[in-house]
Amino acid sequence: MDFKYILEARDVTYSYEKKEGSPKSLSEVSLGIRPGIRTVILGANGAGKSTLFYHFNGVFRPKSGEVLYRGIPLCYDKEVLYQLREDISVVVQNPDEQIFSSTVEEDVAFGPMNQNLHPSIVEGRIADSLFKVGMEDYRYRPTTQLSFGQKKRVAIAGALAMEPKVLILDEPTAGLDPQMSQEVMEMVDRLCLGGTTVVISTHDVDLAYAWADEIHVLRHGRLIFSGVPEDFFSDKESVALSGLALPHTFSVNRSLEGIRGLPEAPYPRTNSQLLAKLSPPEARFGRIMIRGIGDGTPVPEDDGLTRGIYGFRTRRMFRDNGCRADIYFNAVEGCCLSAMQGRDTVLFCDEELVDVIAGRIRSVSEFGRIPEVVL
Repeated sequence: MDFKYILEARDVTYSYEKKEGSPKSLSEVSLGIRPGIRTVILGANGAGKSTLFYHFNGVFRPKSGEVLYRGIPLCYDKEVLYQLREDISVVVQNPDEQIFSSTVEEDVAFGPMNQNLHPSIVEGRIADSLFKVGMEDYRYRPTTQLSFGQKKRVAIAGALAMEPKVLILDEPTAGLDPQMSQEVMEMVDRLCLGGTTVVISTHDVDLAYAWADEIHVLRHGRLIFSGVPEDFFSDKESVALSGLALPHTFSVNRSLEGIRGLPEAPYPRTNSQLLAKLSPPEARFGRIMIRGIGDGTPVPEDDGLTRGIYGFRTRRMFRDNGCRADIYFNAVEGCCLSAMQGRDTVLFCDEELVDVIAGRIRSVSEFGRIPEVVL
């Protein structure tokens, strides 16, 4: 790999109006997306997030500046753009702008079929993508009979079926209920662990703060910040001028400095990190037992403990065998909180993720005492 950024904008300027002096949707925006880094483009409605995304897959061409993919400036020839859009999938905010086939199956199949793949491969991608978004039972349903949230899942499934190297999601949780939002973000997280570079846009500061490794903040078409979330939210004036608010966890942590004399740093982003920072040494924690699920793993017996599930294979096993689970989504965080409340907890996850998830839980020790992790 001889490039620093998988996607890069250099001084990108764009206006929807052709007249000289018209307002610019993007004005000299320069930022880079690092491969494998969970990245959020943050900004209020109208900040230019969607416009930037349309530049990343070549739908829009900058009025000035350039966009690079894997270190090479975009070429806008038809054949090059076709290959680019195989590598980079963009899911827009409104699924009605993306879904155009009469049935769910046809819509998800559209991309793989245009790649001239063997029918058996297309079939596998349809089934796999619909499973990942929880829409297998709707495969033959007319798309006109779907709710907004269901259409959103189908649009994401269509993108996943292309097996992109970069997945760009414009406001992926907008219009979804809380559980569905958690489901989508877990799917996104799992894709990141599998090597897909994921970029999302949002004005949801809590989501951005908890999830992102890096954020890029747009205001009125201009880039005003690039870096780690803590640095941006520490600047209250910039947050307010951007039409945003402080994340809940960030605000609570800041209040602790005045109430209990605790330093702001390290900055907790999740409830488990915040609880670790607050928990006294004498608090009784349960254990977190992590159990990997592989292709030949026997169906786990019900031992009566609190159980969480994480990962595509694990979710499929539990569904197909009617296994009990108490924490279906956001399970790494949920199991950590369960153990901090004194309950022994089992987290079942895809076999190849055991060490990664154990590392995530143990990293909470930066903030204070954590439950014992048992592998």
